Amino acid sequence: MKQYDLSGSPCNLCPRECMAEREKGQKGYCLSDSRIFVARAALHMWEEPCISGSQGSGTVFFSGCNLRCVYCQNYEIARGRRGRQVSIEELSEIFLTLQDRGAANVNLVTPDHYAVQIAEAVYAARKKGLSLAIVYNGSGYEKRDAIKSLSGIVDIFLTDFKYMDEGLAEKYSKAPDYPAVAKGALEEMVKITGEPVFDVNGMMKRGTIVRHLLLPGHKKNAKDVLRYVYETYGDRIYVSLMNQYTPFERLKGNSEYKELCRKVTKREYESVVDFAIELGIRNAFIQEGDTAKESFIPEFDINFNV
Repeated sequence: MKQYDLSGSPCNLCPRECMAEREKGQKGYCLSDSRIFVARAALHMWEEPCISGSQGSGTVFFSGCNLRCVYCQNYEIARGRRGRQVSIEELSEIFLTLQDRGAANVNLVTPDHYAVQIAEAVYAARKKGLSLAIVYNGSGYEKRDAIKSLSGIVDIFLTDFKYMDEGLAEKYSKAPDYPAVAKGALEEMVKITGEPVFDVNGMMKRGTIVRHLLLPGHKKNAKDVLRYVYETYGDRIYVSLMNQYTPFERLKGNSEYKELCRKVTKREYESVVDFAIELGIRNAFIQEGDTAKESFIPEFDINFNV
């Protein structure tokens, strides 16, 4: 990852290319400088079954985000309001502690802006015995070259694909280039992971899972995402369709986002699931019941459960 060495150089790691001098303490669009801040590290049971399994995924939630969607479910950490600073050595020890606790994998949540430091921490942990698969749990808004540089580090990409509609990407994430960027990033992810690989217990050891969170009133965008992903990659990737969108109080009263002030209806979600079946998608995860609850959002604190 030498092309993204932050030492004394303006940061061009993500598509924002804000050119912040993060090594000198300047915060980028991601609201982070070069110091690593972690908001939570614990076993997590709420990922896809092949990621969490029965023992839990060893999730590490990083503070800050280069996308910062208006409807963000992890708003507090995306805005950098929660988290404790850790060194690269401490981060590697967190990985090893999660392994000692029986985690199914090490799951890096919102890792994009710390990719350089994470790579160093993974290498350090592997020298000390880390053998778990590394899951890169990101927004999909990553440079192709940044993803390419993760080859040999990341085993599983658990990536969002939020928009095929540039207008929605601009309105909700201030990133009209999201569709084009996500396509390039996904292509590199699939090149790195290849065909999905599972162990005898059905746990993914290598592969790519594309997540799409259905937004209220935006079935067409969801269907366009599914069509692109399946027609491009077929069964080489798994798709995860999520109905857990949670409307938060902060959006209420804002007429610009009034369409986001409700949950996704059962009819909306079933329409998208039916569309996936009609396309021929078989490698998929769907959600059942009422998942649009704040109780599904983990507690973020500085006292790690590791």
